Amino acid sequence: MHVQWPAVTIVGVGLIGGSVGMALRSRGLAERVIGVGRSAAGMAEARRAGAVDETTDDLAAGVAAADLVVVATGVGAIPGLLDAIDAAIRPGTLLTDAGSTKASIVGAWERRRASRRGRFVGAHPIAGSHRRGASAGAADLFVGRVTVVTPAPRTPPRDAEEVGGFWSALGATVFMMPPREHDRLLASSSHAPHVVAAAVAAATPPEVRALVAGGWRDTTRIAAGDPELWVDILLDNARFVTAALGRVERSAARMRAAIEGGDRSRLLALLRDAKTRRDAADAPPDESGTVRRRERGARGVDRDHGATS
Repeated sequence: MHVQWPAVTIVGVGLIGGSVGMALRSRGLAERVIGVGRSAAGMAEARRAGAVDETTDDLAAGVAAADLVVVATGVGAIPGLLDAIDAAIRPGTLLTDAGSTKASIVGAWERRRASRRGRFVGAHPIAGSHRRGASAGAADLFVGRVTVVTPAPRTPPRDAEEVGGFWSALGATVFMMPPREHDRLLASSSHAPHVVAAAVAAATPPEVRALVAGGWRDTTRIAAGDPELWVDILLDNARFVTAALGRVERSAARMRAAIEGGDRSRLLALLRDAKTRRDAADAPPDESGTVRRRERGARGVDRDHGATS
């Protein structure tokens, strides 16, 4: 695969940003990968992990010569960083991010679109783990995983196509959808499940710890994610998260009622329905409705799900 970007800057070289850098370098997609961060230890870790060629704590200097900038920090910091980056880049530079919520980030950019120097298109790679830091990254993290690209109504199709092409080049299957639709869907597939996992972990008595097995560990794995990152995700998407949690509460109430009433047939039906829905999640993603997939190598935004996890 030929080099597509002479210089790519990654702002925030943790798990996701580090994996972006590793994928770029392993696939020969960039001549130069620059990491920008605030922590000297974090930058040293990124260099040791092979995620970047060089690092700096000077944001303006790090993005000044970039052809593409990827912002991979917590969602609360992204709008302000995009403003600062836009003031320092060359006109026409392409920007994207990896935030787990999209409406507020894209909306903040769009409010000042007329005066922007850069070309920003939001994105969310639905990949990752509860681990942190560049050393937890992997060059193949995005392979076979979905990345959602979220153009705004005024986003030029060429910009959306270029950002989709970037994530596709890292191995992802790219879907395009409006930012608000992304947030609505991810509330059910990612954000509310994190709250449920955290609630299960918090409700487990200390004396049970010696008896936990695979089921408990699988159910609560994502609760080990960084609380500082997750509190911003959940609050930023509060409306859709609370709606999704309401559906979870109603489902749990139906199961509880069946258990309390000793209603075996009703409980069995509810468990069977849950299993059917869970098994269906392993099938290829649905392309119906407003969700369109961008096939690798396709031209244009031709067809519009996600750390992480």
